[in-house]
Amino acid sequence: MLKIKVCGLRDIENVTDVAGTFPDFMGFIFYQGSPRFVGKEVSNSLFNDIPPEIIKTGVFVNEITSKVRKAVDRFKLDAVQFHGSESADYCRHFMLEGLITIKAFGIEPGFEFKILNSYMNSCDYFLFDTITKTYGGSGKKFDWSILGEYELDKPFFISGGISFEEIREVLNLKHNALFGVDINSRFELSPGIKDAELIRSFINKIKSQPNEI
Repeated sequence: MLKIKVCGLRDIENVTDVAGTFPDFMGFIFYQGSPRFVGKEVSNSLFNDIPPEIIKTGVFVNEITSKVRKAVDRFKLDAVQFHGSESADYCRHFMLEGLITIKAFGIEPGFEFKILNSYMNSCDYFLFDTITKTYGGSGKKFDWSILGEYELDKPFFISGGISFEEIREVLNLKHNALFGVDINSRFELSPGIKDAELIRSFINKIKSQPNEI
């Protein structure tokens, strides 16, 4: 069954509402260049109402390791997602520290999947997103047929412009390594504020009726 990751949360009340839909992962962006940045003065209360079974994920872009560790320790993050040009060695440090580690890559026609070989022992999951200059959150979808060129067995998330209307297309995407779906901007009322009821419907349809959409 596909896992669901909701990314780009930053409002305490909205976080509580989304947590009530029980996604598998909830993502918080610690990159100042994003309109969904959690903010410079992040309150611990942003994370207090998240059930322990939901994996709290910090999203970072080319951040120094000390700042990543500080956020992990302060907010008790379960996972880290690296969305920049982080090296395999950089990612491996966090994986070896026991954190669930996700490495994101921007996908476009001609993407060389062989560059992922060096990351095979450095992360738990890959995340394939639409390539942009702003490191994700574009609301644009990449050509999923490119995934047919991915032949490694490392499980991956798909991301980038996925909307509620594409449930059937998501469920019809057959790949042995497909692990989860990362949703963000197409489920928003405004940047960083999610439509919890739309997310609930999406999760219910993905998980409850995967063969009946």
